[in-house]
Amino acid sequence: MDDDGRRSATRNMNFGVASKLERPTNGVGLPLPVLNTSRFTRGILFMLFFVSGFSGLIYQVVWVRLAFASFGIITPVLSVILSVFMLGLALGAWAGGLSIKFLARKTERSALWFYSGTEIMIGLGAFAVPALFGVAQQLLLSADEADSAQYLCLSALALSLSILPWCVLMGATFPFVMAFVREENPGNADSFSFLYVANVLGAMSGSFFCAIVLVELLGFRDTLWVAAAGNFSVGIIAALLALRCRANHPLAVHRSETSRPIDRTARQQISNWFTLSLLFLTGFAALGMEVIWARAFTMVLKTQVYSFALILFAYLGATFLGSSLYRRDLRRSSVRSVAVLLSVLSVAAFLPIVLSDLRLFISTSYTLASWSRPVVLLSICPFCAVLGYLTPKLIDSYGSGDPAEAGRAYAVNVSGCILGPLFASYILLPCLGERIGLVALGAPFLLLFIKTAKSLPRWYRWVNGGISTALVVWSSLYSVDFGRFVSSNFEGTEIRRDYAASVVSTGRGLNKRLFVNGVGMTSLVLATKFMAHLPLALHTGRPESVLIICFGMGTTYRSALSWKIQTTAVELVPGVKQAFGFYHADAPQVLRNGKGQIVIDDGRRYLNRTREKFDVIVIDPPPPVEAAGSSLLYSEEFYALIKSHLKQNGILSTWVPADASADSRAAILRSLVNSFHSVRCFLSIDSMGMHMLGSPETIENISANQFASRMPAAAAIDLLEWGHSVTLTDYVRGALSNEMATEAILNPDARIRKRIFFAAPPRFPFCLSVML
Repeated sequence: MDDDGRRSATRNMNFGVASKLERPTNGVGLPLPVLNTSRFTRGILFMLFFVSGFSGLIYQVVWVRLAFASFGIITPVLSVILSVFMLGLALGAWAGGLSIKFLARKTERSALWFYSGTEIMIGLGAFAVPALFGVAQQLLLSADEADSAQYLCLSALALSLSILPWCVLMGATFPFVMAFVREENPGNADSFSFLYVANVLGAMSGSFFCAIVLVELLGFRDTLWVAAAGNFSVGIIAALLALRCRANHPLAVHRSETSRPIDRTARQQISNWFTLSLLFLTGFAALGMEVIWARAFTMVLKTQVYSFALILFAYLGATFLGSSLYRRDLRRSSVRSVAVLLSVLSVAAFLPIVLSDLRLFISTSYTLASWSRPVVLLSICPFCAVLGYLTPKLIDSYGSGDPAEAGRAYAVNVSGCILGPLFASYILLPCLGERIGLVALGAPFLLLFIKTAKSLPRWYRWVNGGISTALVVWSSLYSVDFGRFVSSNFEGTEIRRDYAASVVSTGRGLNKRLFVNGVGMTSLVLATKFMAHLPLALHTGRPESVLIICFGMGTTYRSALSWKIQTTAVELVPGVKQAFGFYHADAPQVLRNGKGQIVIDDGRRYLNRTREKFDVIVIDPPPPVEAAGSSLLYSEEFYALIKSHLKQNGILSTWVPADASADSRAAILRSLVNSFHSVRCFLSIDSMGMHMLGSPETIENISANQFASRMPAAAAIDLLEWGHSVTLTDYVRGALSNEMATEAILNPDARIRKRIFFAAPPRFPFCLSVML
């Protein structure tokens, strides 16, 4: 039938429903049946793939966290994990589809036996990957700083070698089970979508329970054991099912060999090249957008451990909904056409940009601001749901149930998933930013809608095209992201973008602010000076070196150099270091100081790869304390690493912001008390938070006069720089008088809590509501 006939057939049916010519057919032109193996076998297969998807997502979430701890909390680590994960799935799907018929014929065993063995081997990855990460971390200690091409390439290679084998095995599960379905039912054409629905549902459940329940209760190691137990159970049950089916159908292994070959001319009236290209694009755009969403939504979702899991949960939940709708329509013989799905994608791709417009949430209305999190999460659901419908539809259509063909199509889709995160991290985000990067990834869907729109009614083409075009124009020219909002409201704003983060510097005088991915980091406050002066003055003897982890505005680094000692600062985001001059007029002079150096690296990794010891180590973790990266810097494990880098009488100084909860403050202090012989706590002089000091030796209790006498003249000038008319001794006396008993923080009652931390957590982005 020609194009006119096909368009007529489509219009004569319910609008947007594919005709019979668009559904898979067998060699004689009849529609292939949906999955019709026994109800018991269908239920078992669904359950097996549900558990397999559940375990697979646990691995992905935990591996990301372990990789952050081993290789640094930077966007490229997340991108590499996602890309290698997808690379393994692609290779496994392709190789599994090509080899399973040969393996089954050669061994005269059901394909389900190979699936069983694959799941058991995947479970072994739960024990192997953490060990491999540890080995790779040690091997990379001699590599350059974290922003160097050498380190980025070597860490990507180490990550790939650590997780790729297990991901390949995960990818092979689809063609292996599809081959088993063909053994049971040679005419089946839709087994991929059936398994896909089960797998996505399991993955969605895994993303939720892993982040919210399992890691919280069990920790990383035991959570991986839970995932491994799931894989082992699936392997055992699959083996039992293979035995049962062999007893019932002893010749089942050979039945697939007698099935009629696929008639390629009876596929959908869309070329194979177009189908594969569309599969590649959907994978490329979906995973590329996921990486950008993780950064673009940081201001709303914050940087807590669970933020990425929320995006993943919404993504998978919508994908499951779309896949379920496809399965329902398949049973009803009313599958939606590709043209209709592309028309929806051309609109849905731009909804996250429009609905995350900062003007919707920077408001004096607490009710409006409180809806920001569900709004941005729901904004990605239409796009993900349509992809959940389109992807299994295309693979069912292309593969018609054949494991090799479906494996090839799935591999093409996953190949896009490999390149999408890398392209987003290294090209789109540094060059275009979040908003325009999302527009660039969504634009191809508008072009594809235009290409396929001829099969749709004229009125629909004009309405959908108008909406899509309006959204593109609005997203490109009028939508306001964080950087654009600050730039338009505050003169002199500077924006820096790199592979790690988007850095916004704004404000004037002492009201300057630093934002990283839309989250307020710090401001020009006295507490940042005391972070250096307090532990250096309390140090017994003359301090000679200091290490500062987290550079911020560079105030602490600048204050430490005023003691004329060796000063090293470690910062993860290159753009933060580059912004130093925005906050301090003497930054060029400070940067030329031969006693100072600023290293771009992860703090934990820097300590692991250096043999140097310091008199004072200062930690100023980015807020909030529950952030994925900050929580690692408050752990007993990290304190043990710090102790190994402290000299005799060395002091650790860690900062706890005022908006930390009472439980968080108590937990941080408990870790310090468990790690150090002597612990002292001081409320900051400007009530912005608390300085917690720990040392393997006793920290001296000195008077204000002694404190002042220990400070070099340059350090005294630095401490009094911001206009205080009191004497140095009186100023220091006020700071020392704010010491708090550790028992009061570990077991705070309401009265003490109100005295220590009276500031409630801000309802709007840190510092921005003050500036407005």
